Amino acid sequence: MSASDQTGRPRVPTSGRDVTELVPTGLRVSAALSWRFIVVIAGLYVIAWVAGYLSQLIVPVAIALLLAALMAPGVDRLVRWGVPRWVAAVIVMVAGIAVVGGLLTFVIITFIVGLPDLQAQIVASLDRLRDWLTTGPLHMRAEQIQNVIDDAIDAIQENQAAITQGAITTATTIGQILTGFLLTVFILVFFLYDGPGIWKFVTRGVPARVRDRVDVAGRSGFAALVSYVRATAAVALVDAVGIGIGLAIVGVPLVIPLSALVFLAAFVPIIGAVIAGAVAMLVALVANGFIPAIVVLAIVIGVNQLEAHILQPVLLGRAVRLHPLAVVFAIGAGLIAAGIAGALLAVPLLAILNASVRSLLSEEHTEPENIEVQHDDGQPPPDRPDDTNATSSP
Repeated sequence: MSASDQTGRPRVPTSGRDVTELVPTGLRVSAALSWRFIVVIAGLYVIAWVAGYLSQLIVPVAIALLLAALMAPGVDRLVRWGVPRWVAAVIVMVAGIAVVGGLLTFVIITFIVGLPDLQAQIVASLDRLRDWLTTGPLHMRAEQIQNVIDDAIDAIQENQAAITQGAITTATTIGQILTGFLLTVFILVFFLYDGPGIWKFVTRGVPARVRDRVDVAGRSGFAALVSYVRATAAVALVDAVGIGIGLAIVGVPLVIPLSALVFLAAFVPIIGAVIAGAVAMLVALVANGFIPAIVVLAIVIGVNQLEAHILQPVLLGRAVRLHPLAVVFAIGAGLIAAGIAGALLAVPLLAILNASVRSLLSEEHTEPENIEVQHDDGQPPPDRPDDTNATSSP
């Protein structure tokens, strides 16, 4: 007579049988999700490690792609006007370098010219601070103030070796930046001249049955990048003009260099404006005093609120379709993983991935409206209407 369980049903021997069905369904699902999650995390870790190891190559390529998104519409417009593509690429490159170089030169010259006034205001502010320390509620003696200054000088002298090593490290970093700049320019030339050909070569590594969908997804991602760069430039310009006008009204020195700093920092969403505003407030505090610094702080907060509640939702929201929380998480992850470069490139990368994944998951196999498909010679196909907003994908 066979053994039976408490319910009276005969027991089925489990030796030699697959006992998978005896494992609870919830546990099987959890285990399947767990090992897949571990594999995905391991893959992302390997990708992050490789990207960090090759950062001196990847960062110039990424920056060149951003600049290509900004300049490609100009190249395509010249091509539609009958200009050969290599000539159009050279014209746009030279014009871009001239504008950026002229802006930097103007900022540097303005900073050098305004430096004596800033130094005079700093000396006056320090004198006022010294008077407040001696005649104010602290009632410090002149000897105590001098002792504090002497201690600071002694600390600097004692750490002279570390300061020198830091200067050497800074010089090395400047050399790496110059090398990266030259590499970025070199890559940008090819992106502008033969962007469609480069992208076509990349898609050859994709299986033929999904090649068309991957091609459209890549073009959708580049279109999102173009929209992101344009919207970010518009937001940065508004920030720079608004804060610059406020600084000029308050009477803060070096208005133009500080406005240029605000413009450049605004390309790093959220934290860039905060850092640039903090620098402007610090200059106002040192050069003009406490009350003007509070006024500058109010101006910076007002401009940031304008950006956060109007410019970002209207311009960037429509351009890249990203939730503000996703932007914050992307910036934080990029900052932790790769510092300033990671914070700068995190949101554009997220915008590309978002647009590409949306395209791959879409029901219809259609091309983005603002992408102009080009032949290998860079000319648009004759049977499509002329689109003044068309861009090419690198």
